[in-house]
Amino acid sequence: MTITVSKRMRRAVGAVSACATLFGPLTVDAAQTAPSAQAAPSSTNDAALIAHGEYLARAGDCIACHSAPSGKPFAGGLKFDTPIGAIYSTNITPERNTGIGLWTFAQFDRAVRAGVRPNGDTLYPAMPYPSYARLSDDDMHALYAYFTHGVAPVEQTNRPVDIVWPLSIRWPLGIWRHLFAPNPHAFDAAHYSDPVLARGAYLVQGLGHCGACHTPRSVTMQELALDDLDGPSYLSGGAAIDGWVPSSLRGNPRTGVGAWSEADLVQFLKTGRTAHAAAFGGMTDVVQHSAQYMSDADVIAMARYIKTLPSSDPAEKPYVYDDSAARALRTGHASARGAAVYRDNCASCHRSDGRGYTGLFPALGGNPVLQGNDATSIIHVLLSGSALQGTKTAPSTFTMPAFGWRLNDAEVADVTSFVRTSWGNTGSTVTASDVAKVRKAVTVTAPELPPDAVRRH
Repeated sequence: MTITVSKRMRRAVGAVSACATLFGPLTVDAAQTAPSAQAAPSSTNDAALIAHGEYLARAGDCIACHSAPSGKPFAGGLKFDTPIGAIYSTNITPERNTGIGLWTFAQFDRAVRAGVRPNGDTLYPAMPYPSYARLSDDDMHALYAYFTHGVAPVEQTNRPVDIVWPLSIRWPLGIWRHLFAPNPHAFDAAHYSDPVLARGAYLVQGLGHCGACHTPRSVTMQELALDDLDGPSYLSGGAAIDGWVPSSLRGNPRTGVGAWSEADLVQFLKTGRTAHAAAFGGMTDVVQHSAQYMSDADVIAMARYIKTLPSSDPAEKPYVYDDSAARALRTGHASARGAAVYRDNCASCHRSDGRGYTGLFPALGGNPVLQGNDATSIIHVLLSGSALQGTKTAPSTFTMPAFGWRLNDAEVADVTSFVRTSWGNTGSTVTASDVAKVRKAVTVTAPELPPDAVRRH
């Protein structure tokens, strides 16, 4: 069962993926790497600038939104389902007719940091320009150099939005931008006590746009806070995105990362796994395409900054392990709701004590994803499964199989309630109708069986 604290997330407006992108959305195969250069740089300085831009593009996880799963890198085409219809990520390769090859730096900068296209249209906020508004001029020049001279041009026409009129009218987006998106401004490092914290804040608030997923939004869909100076809502957990619920990244001892050390956060960003949890959903893309390639100094800075954020709920009590469920399972007592389903389907990987196997199968006892009131993520994992992909420093891949094809809604509800209330967990229980709602929104696929499986059985 791969469970985690989630970032990036995926939809910035309603169900729109708030993935790390420049002009739209995507999820791309981990094998896709940065494409070959369009043209040789004219000097060593140019080469260094392009290389820095490539690093920044990875840190921002741009490829995860601007490439379709079977498409060319950065050529766009990823579909975003929103409450009002579908939008598609755009081509940001330097192709002159369908990409950004004719864009000036000023046009590129205005699109990324202010959310305005060269023709004056406001970008849909699936592009997290409210976060990118604080990127530095130097970083913007490096990104521009990379996307105009370090990316292979791809001729691919952008797809129009699938939104019915009058909802497709763009001018209301301009009003939203003026009301809720900050004007581009230089990041102010003076608010932070040392350069490491300042660097971490710059990356988390800006290029990493962690708040796009991990900060709650108002009814008008803007983030309630864009940084820690805006109040305790910042990174306190987001709403469901593509069937996943991004957890709090604040110091909440149960529902956040208050029990995690700085080293735990560094390990999680680099590998997607710790003794506390494992990555799932959009966070797997962040680890795969972005965080594992970042420098140790930058990852440490991000972790150190996150660890400065206090709990959003001062009354929340620390997790305390309770071994009563483990003792019952070990002695053959599985009469508690969901215990038998857990014993038959989950215990071999997550163990009767709910502690899993560190680095392989995540712990369930104390896992932040199991502590809150919203069980969407765990239901999604149980129905559809998940994969903990290998990284440079943790090369093995481990898979959580899907159970939705053979467990009915009541059984999934029972085992979900069991893991959310056992080993000291304090999550709420769920019903079969809760599972049915998630099942309608996710893909549940039965495993492929050998051609003669029916004859043998």
